Amino acid sequence: MAMLVVITEAVPPRLRGRLAVWLLEIRAGVYVGDVSRRIREMIWEQIEALAEDGNVAMAWASNHESGFEFQTYGENRREPVDHDGLRLVRFLPPQVN
Repeated sequence: MAMLVVITEAVPPRLRGRLAVWLLEIRAGVYVGDVSRRIREMIWEQIEALAEDGNVAMAWASNHESGFEFQTYGENRREPVDHDGLRLVRFLPPQVN
């Protein structure tokens, strides 16, 4: 079991309801819980299936050098990148319309 944090933006109520089955919503769109790897992977499958045009960031405790891992879904200026085995976040330039 490992601590899991899921942060959502602009996701459908259906996904928010699904997340609330396994995790505690401590602020609007912020979910936390202590789940197994299997449950974490199942939650991610639900995110991919239901998030539509929203954004999701999911982070969990791990044995990596940083002490955690993360993955993201949807478009965002923050983009995960691998730098010599360490996951970092790169900011993309703002979109000009």
